[in-house]
Amino acid sequence: MPRHKLVVMTKPVEGREREYNEWYQKVHLPDVVAIPGVKSAQRFRLKLPLGPGVERQPYLAVYDIETDDVDRVVSELKSRTADGRMVISTAMSTEIFAGVYDELGAAVSSGS
Repeated sequence: MPRHKLVVMTKPVEGREREYNEWYQKVHLPDVVAIPGVKSAQRFRLKLPLGPGVERQPYLAVYDIETDDVDRVVSELKSRTADGRMVISTAMSTEIFAGVYDELGAAVSSGS
């Protein structure tokens, strides 16, 4: 079955970082992995910017998706947000980068 990564870069509204992080970890990630085809989710915080502008989106979420129909998964994500089944916190800024990436090959590790 085809595997994909949904990559989302976000930031909190100024002064609401704690609320944003609690909502994202405890509410949003479980809501997204409840969508059929979404297998897992993990968040990261920017440690070391390596290019200009990177710090504008200091949080990264990576969702592992396995499905023959990634468009259906994305459509379900949008539908749940639109009809209120998935609530988006107002502590998250609307400045978001998101994209779905297709897997191009097996992971390479230092033991390979």
